[in-house]
Amino acid sequence: MYFYIKALHIIFIVTWFAGMFYIVRLFIYNTEAQGKTAVEKQILTDQFTIMIKRLWLGITWPSAILTLIFGTLMATYFQPIPQWLWVKIGFVVGLYVYHFTLQKIYAAQMKGIFRYNSNQLRIWNELATVFLIAIVLLVSVKNSLSWVWGIISLLLFSGILMGAIKIYKLIRTKP
Repeated sequence: MYFYIKALHIIFIVTWFAGMFYIVRLFIYNTEAQGKTAVEKQILTDQFTIMIKRLWLGITWPSAILTLIFGTLMATYFQPIPQWLWVKIGFVVGLYVYHFTLQKIYAAQMKGIFRYNSNQLRIWNELATVFLIAIVLLVSVKNSLSWVWGIISLLLFSGILMGAIKIYKLIRTKP
Protein backbone atom coordinates (compact mmCIF):
# COMPACT_ATOMS: atom_id res chain seq x y z
CA MET A 1 0.00 0.00 0.00
CA TYR A 2 2.90 2.34 0.81
CA PHE A 3 4.10 2.39 -2.82
CA TYR A 4 0.64 3.28 -4.15
CA ILE A 5 0.44 6.15 -1.70
CA LYS A 6 3.96 7.22 -2.69
CA ALA A 7 3.04 7.09 -6.40
CA LEU A 8 -0.06 9.24 -5.81
CA HIS A 9 1.98 11.65 -3.70
CA ILE A 10 4.52 12.07 -6.52
CA ILE A 11 1.78 12.47 -9.16
CA PHE A 12 0.10 15.26 -7.21
CA ILE A 13 3.43 16.94 -6.44
CA VAL A 14 4.07 17.09 -10.19
CA THR A 15 0.62 18.53 -10.98
CA TRP A 16 0.86 20.98 -8.08
CA PHE A 17 4.24 22.30 -9.24
CA ALA A 18 3.01 22.45 -12.85
CA GLY A 19 0.10 24.55 -11.64
CA MET A 20 2.29 26.87 -9.58
CA PHE A 21 4.75 27.38 -12.42
CA TYR A 22 2.06 28.07 -14.99
CA ILE A 23 -0.19 30.24 -12.80
CA VAL A 24 2.56 32.81 -12.35
CA ARG A 25 3.12 32.86 -16.14
CA LEU A 26 -0.59 33.61 -16.51
CA PHE A 27 -0.32 36.33 -13.84
CA ILE A 28 2.52 37.85 -15.86
CA TYR A 29 0.56 37.75 -19.12
CA ASN A 30 -2.52 39.16 -17.40
CA THR A 31 -0.45 41.96 -15.89
CA GLU A 32 1.12 42.80 -19.25
CA ALA A 33 -2.33 42.80 -20.89
CA GLN A 34 -3.25 45.77 -18.72
CA GLY A 35 -0.92 47.95 -20.81
CA LYS A 36 -2.66 47.14 -24.11
CA THR A 37 -5.32 49.14 -25.93
CA ALA A 38 -8.81 49.01 -24.39
CA VAL A 39 -10.11 46.38 -26.83
CA GLU A 40 -7.02 44.17 -26.57
CA LYS A 41 -6.97 44.57 -22.80
CA GLN A 42 -10.60 43.46 -22.48
CA ILE A 43 -10.18 40.42 -24.73
CA LEU A 44 -6.93 39.31 -23.09
CA THR A 45 -8.11 39.96 -19.53
CA ASP A 46 -11.31 37.98 -20.11
CA GLN A 47 -9.35 35.04 -21.55
CA PHE A 48 -6.65 35.09 -18.87
CA THR A 49 -9.28 35.29 -16.13
CA ILE A 50 -10.91 32.09 -17.41
CA MET A 51 -7.54 30.33 -17.74
CA ILE A 52 -6.34 31.46 -14.31
CA LYS A 53 -9.54 30.36 -12.55
CA ARG A 54 -9.56 26.94 -14.20
CA LEU A 55 -5.90 26.28 -13.48
CA TRP A 56 -5.93 27.56 -9.90
CA LEU A 57 -9.22 26.07 -8.74
CA GLY A 58 -9.32 22.97 -10.94
CA ILE A 59 -5.72 21.77 -10.82
CA THR A 60 -3.42 23.65 -8.47
CA TRP A 61 -5.52 23.77 -5.30
CA PRO A 62 -6.75 20.15 -5.54
CA SER A 63 -3.17 19.00 -6.22
CA ALA A 64 -1.87 20.92 -3.19
CA ILE A 65 -4.50 19.32 -0.96
CA LEU A 66 -3.94 15.79 -2.30
CA THR A 67 -0.14 16.22 -2.02
CA LEU A 68 -0.62 17.07 1.65
CA ILE A 69 -2.95 14.13 2.27
CA PHE A 70 -0.72 11.53 0.59
CA GLY A 71 2.46 13.05 2.05
CA THR A 72 1.00 12.86 5.55
CA LEU A 73 0.01 9.23 4.97
CA MET A 74 3.55 8.45 3.81
CA ALA A 75 5.09 10.16 6.83
CA THR A 76 3.16 7.83 9.15
CA TYR A 77 5.25 4.92 7.80
CA PHE A 78 8.41 6.43 9.35
CA GLN A 79 8.87 5.62 13.03
CA PRO A 80 10.67 7.61 14.30
CA ILE A 81 10.68 10.37 11.70
CA PRO A 82 14.27 10.80 10.40
CA GLN A 83 16.02 14.16 10.54
CA TRP A 84 16.07 14.63 6.75
CA LEU A 85 12.28 14.27 6.68
CA TRP A 86 11.88 17.03 9.28
CA VAL A 87 14.01 19.28 7.08
CA LYS A 88 11.89 18.33 4.05
CA ILE A 89 8.72 19.11 6.02
CA GLY A 90 10.23 22.54 6.77
CA PHE A 91 10.73 23.17 3.05
CA VAL A 92 7.21 21.93 2.34
CA VAL A 93 5.79 24.35 4.92
CA GLY A 94 7.70 27.10 3.08
CA LEU A 95 6.22 25.87 -0.19
CA TYR A 96 2.69 26.09 1.22
CA VAL A 97 3.44 29.65 2.39
CA TYR A 98 4.51 30.38 -1.20
CA HIS A 99 1.28 28.77 -2.44
CA PHE A 100 -0.75 31.06 -0.17
CA THR A 101 1.08 34.12 -1.55
CA LEU A 102 -0.02 32.97 -5.01
CA GLN A 103 -3.57 32.75 -3.64
CA LYS A 104 -3.32 36.42 -2.60
CA ILE A 105 -2.09 37.40 -6.08
CA TYR A 106 -4.89 35.31 -7.61
CA ALA A 107 -7.55 37.00 -5.45
CA ALA A 108 -6.19 40.47 -6.27
CA GLN A 109 -6.04 39.85 -10.02
CA MET A 110 -9.57 38.45 -10.02
CA LYS A 111 -10.64 41.82 -8.56
CA GLY A 112 -8.64 43.71 -11.20
CA ILE A 113 -5.87 44.70 -8.78
CA PHE A 114 -2.33 44.33 -10.14
CA ARG A 115 0.16 44.99 -7.32
CA TYR A 116 3.23 43.54 -9.03
CA ASN A 117 4.79 44.25 -12.39
CA SER A 118 5.74 41.45 -14.75
CA ASN A 119 9.41 41.50 -13.75
CA GLN A 120 8.57 41.16 -10.05
CA LEU A 121 6.31 38.22 -10.89
CA ARG A 122 9.07 36.60 -12.96
CA ILE A 123 11.39 36.76 -9.96
CA TRP A 124 8.66 35.43 -7.66
CA ASN A 125 8.07 32.53 -10.08
CA GLU A 126 11.64 31.31 -9.56
CA LEU A 127 11.12 30.77 -5.84
CA ALA A 128 9.10 27.63 -6.67
CA THR A 129 12.13 26.37 -8.61
CA VAL A 130 14.34 26.84 -5.56
CA PHE A 131 11.86 24.91 -3.40
CA LEU A 132 11.63 22.15 -6.01
CA ILE A 133 15.41 21.71 -6.19
CA ALA A 134 15.84 21.80 -2.41
CA ILE A 135 13.11 19.23 -1.78
CA VAL A 136 14.09 16.83 -4.57
CA LEU A 137 17.78 16.93 -3.58
CA LEU A 138 16.94 16.37 0.05
CA VAL A 139 14.62 13.42 -0.66
CA SER A 140 17.05 11.88 -3.16
CA VAL A 141 20.26 12.24 -1.20
CA LYS A 142 18.81 12.10 2.33
CA ASN A 143 21.44 11.63 5.05
CA SER A 144 24.49 11.76 2.82
CA LEU A 145 23.73 15.36 1.87
CA SER A 146 26.28 17.77 3.26
CA TRP A 147 24.29 20.67 4.68
CA VAL A 148 27.03 23.18 3.92
CA TRP A 149 27.36 22.12 0.26
CA GLY A 150 23.60 21.93 -0.08
CA ILE A 151 23.11 25.49 1.15
CA ILE A 152 26.01 26.80 -0.94
CA SER A 153 24.60 25.07 -4.03
CA LEU A 154 21.12 26.45 -3.40
CA LEU A 155 22.44 29.99 -2.94
CA LEU A 156 24.60 29.67 -6.06
CA PHE A 157 21.65 28.37 -8.08
CA SER A 158 19.47 31.23 -6.79
CA GLY A 159 22.14 33.73 -7.84
CA ILE A 160 22.32 32.20 -11.32
CA LEU A 161 18.52 32.40 -11.61
CA MET A 162 18.51 36.08 -10.62
CA GLY A 163 21.28 36.80 -13.14
CA ALA A 164 19.34 34.99 -15.87
CA ILE A 165 16.24 37.07 -15.09
CA LYS A 166 18.26 40.30 -15.37
CA ILE A 167 19.79 39.20 -18.68
CA TYR A 168 16.36 38.25 -20.00
CA LYS A 169 14.99 41.66 -18.99
CA LEU A 170 17.86 43.41 -20.80
CA ILE A 171 17.26 41.35 -23.95
CA ARG A 172 13.50 41.90 -23.76
CA THR A 173 13.71 45.67 -23.32
CA LYS A 174 16.41 46.13 -25.94
CA PRO A 175 14.98 48.05 -28.94
